[in-house]
Amino acid sequence: MRMYDLIMKKRLGGTLSDAEINFILDGYTKGDIPDYQISAFLMAVCFQGMTAEETASLTNGIAASGDMVDLSSIPGIKVDKHSTGGVGDKTTLIIAPMVAACGVPVAMMSGRGLGHTGGTLDKLEAIPGLSTSVEPERFLDIVKKIGVAVVGQTGNLAPADKKLYALRDVTATIDCMPLIASSIMSKKIAAGADAILLDVKTGSGAFMKTINDSIRLAETMVAIGEHVGRHIIALITNMDTPLGYAIGNSLEVMESVEILKGQGPADLTELCIQLAANMLYLAEKADSMEGCIEMAKKTIADGSALAKFKEMVAAEGGDVAVIDDFNKFPQAAICHEVKAPRSGYITAMQTERCGIASVVLGAGRETKDSVLDMSAGILLAKKTGDAVKEGETIATLYTSKQQAVVPAEKMLLEAITIEDTKPEVSPLIYARVAVDGVQRF
Repeated sequence: MRMYDLIMKKRLGGTLSDAEINFILDGYTKGDIPDYQISAFLMAVCFQGMTAEETASLTNGIAASGDMVDLSSIPGIKVDKHSTGGVGDKTTLIIAPMVAACGVPVAMMSGRGLGHTGGTLDKLEAIPGLSTSVEPERFLDIVKKIGVAVVGQTGNLAPADKKLYALRDVTATIDCMPLIASSIMSKKIAAGADAILLDVKTGSGAFMKTINDSIRLAETMVAIGEHVGRHIIALITNMDTPLGYAIGNSLEVMESVEILKGQGPADLTELCIQLAANMLYLAEKADSMEGCIEMAKKTIADGSALAKFKEMVAAEGGDVAVIDDFNKFPQAAICHEVKAPRSGYITAMQTERCGIASVVLGAGRETKDSVLDMSAGILLAKKTGDAVKEGETIATLYTSKQQAVVPAEKMLLEAITIEDTKPEVSPLIYARVAVDGVQRF
């Protein structure tokens, strides 16, 4: 078998076999196939696409290129969740304990912040003392004991994906549907869950900018799941405005706790209930979505989700006292109020720009070596659809860097459009994609 022949086969629109795809992945992971040949292969895939079978084979091969997490010692249906990334997206911190409070084991490996999107691990580690670097045995023990753990990737998970992603990033092959889908799904399959809920963001703050592209990605990932024996549901959710009002690590933890107390923003609360309900449905906790929604709501009403979150924080070494007293979080040295430049209604928010503004303040990484300021970020007072008066506070910036205030304020104000007419507010969830089709809302 020669790499040259496989490049030519795909360039001409041929279908690669499992053996041929595994040959490519194995050779590249070991260093036997050079970057320039893989670059040519990736470009051929971009032009010719892949069949559902090819995409599933590519995904399985990437997953099998490194460690495969074995969750079989944990009883029950293990359900995971993946978000394609957004601004203010702290849903994992909320729904993981909600689902665990219903008796479904949640053994989740999450990531750190990337670009303008925040990372779940960074948010959790804003809790003093908490470490998401947990040994595999300890990870399994925590889930067996309390039903939930959210940790960083352990071992050598999907090394082929790391190499392929780095190459895609510099060869203009990032936005290729089978390559995106296989990259996301390979890591989730390697993480060992029986079923996976996908939260596919769409809009100005998301990687996928249109609903139709988001649905196509979701359909591809759902098909992969079925081919490899995993049950998948995807929700297409709105990222044309930040989720909730908090953007930044400790700020988002505090908002998550408020949700778990039943006192958080309505939009984030409703989305978390829907996400948790779909995870419960995947775990077969009720016969209908309506039943799962009621179960999810109950965990907030009776305090069991909040109690479960405290258990998880304690198990991962965090100071539980901060959950009851937010003053125990590190406090930002500078708080600066951003005022509305005119009266009217907020009709649009360039959500990605809002996320970048929080990075400028210190809440995200501008380089891979950047040190996060866990107290930095933005607390919005107004969002899309809200009426504002000239001079009214629309957001507060938190930072320890005085030089960051002016550029962050300028960026935030440029991201917000204020007009005279109240806009129609888009739904939180646009569609639900499952193996039996697409349901649009």
